[in-house]
Amino acid sequence: MIRIGLGKDLHRLVEGRPFILGGVTIPAEKGELGHSDGDVLCHAIIDALLGAAGLGDIGEFFPPSSPQWKDAYSLELLKQSAEQVYQKGWKIINIDCVITCESPKLLPFRQAIRDSLAGALQIPADRIFIKGKTNERIDAIGAGMAVEALAVCLLEHVQH
Repeated sequence: MIRIGLGKDLHRLVEGRPFILGGVTIPAEKGELGHSDGDVLCHAIIDALLGAAGLGDIGEFFPPSSPQWKDAYSLELLKQSAEQVYQKGWKIINIDCVITCESPKLLPFRQAIRDSLAGALQIPADRIFIKGKTNERIDAIGAGMAVEALAVCLLEHVQH
C-alpha cells in the first residue's frame, strides 16, 4: 500500500528571529515568528508525513498551547514524527517541497537543507527535493512579511 501526504505552513517574518529551514539557519534580516523555532519547512513535512500515515497533524502532536513546545527545535519534532510514522510500518519513498519567500535566496542552501532533513529522517538526501519560489511581490509573502512551505510525501507500507 502507498499513500501521499500534503503539508503546508506559513509564518510571519519578524526582525530579531533566526530564519530556519529544515534545521538550517540561513542569514536573513528577518526570521519566522512561531511558538517553536518557526521552521515552516519542518512543520509542513511533519504534517505531510503524519497525514499520509493517518496519525493526525502537527497541532495534535505538538500543540502550540503547550509550554513544552515553546522555542522547540523543529528538526527534533520532525525526528519524533518520523519515528511515529516508522513505528506504524511506513517507509518514506520521497518528499518534495516548495518554499515561497521573497528573500533570502534559497538555492545556495538547498543541499545543506536536504542533508539536514535526510539526517533527521534517516533517508538518503536524494529522496528529498527543495524548490525555492518568490511570490512576485504579491500579498504578505511577496511583501517580505511571511514565508510559506508546502510539502508532499509518498509513503509505502512495509510491515504486514
